[in-house]
Amino acid sequence: MRLFRRGERASTLDLLVAGLGNPGREYAATRHNVGFLVADELARRHGGSWRSKFSGDLAEVRVDGARVALLKPQTYMNLSGRSVQPAARFFKVEPDALLVVHDEVDLEPGRLQLRAGGGLAGHNGLRSVAQALGSQEFLRLRVGVGRPQRGDPRPVSDFVLDPFDAHEDVDGLVARAADAVEALLAEGLEDAQQRFNERP
Repeated sequence: MRLFRRGERASTLDLLVAGLGNPGREYAATRHNVGFLVADELARRHGGSWRSKFSGDLAEVRVDGARVALLKPQTYMNLSGRSVQPAARFFKVEPDALLVVHDEVDLEPGRLQLRAGGGLAGHNGLRSVAQALGSQEFLRLRVGVGRPQRGDPRPVSDFVLDPFDAHEDVDGLVARAADAVEALLAEGLEDAQQRFNERP
């Protein structure tokens, strides 16, 4: 576990992973919910069970010895910070030990990008988290979902609330995103970026 050893931390966690999305069956398979899908995949791989806490669903797992909490805010995307902030406070997690997993329309479908800090790119979930934390310096895993193709009349706000297209390999995308989270824990940010920020 090479990610966070700049001195002893007060936190009981190595990483808090917040996968963003919207609660409710009607949103379950939409592009906007890819953060939930990645959190579910990590819980499945590492034997996590969900319980209600912090206005969200929480699972605590071990990933090769690292202590990880998975959080799916149930506040709706635009209020994600209302769940992430109390979880971060409870676990005494600093922004550099918080990874927010979210859909990204400015990346082509299937692209991943791990980064530390940065702008909010008009993403209401990120904005809510940044406002609640008072910081934009948390880690992000941007999961590319692309934009409507030429001739597609849907605004981006509707596009992300629609299901993935039938030809898109959602399972493969989610699996690679979960792999990227595991690599972040095992190898650190720079090495994980080199592996996963390239085109698939």
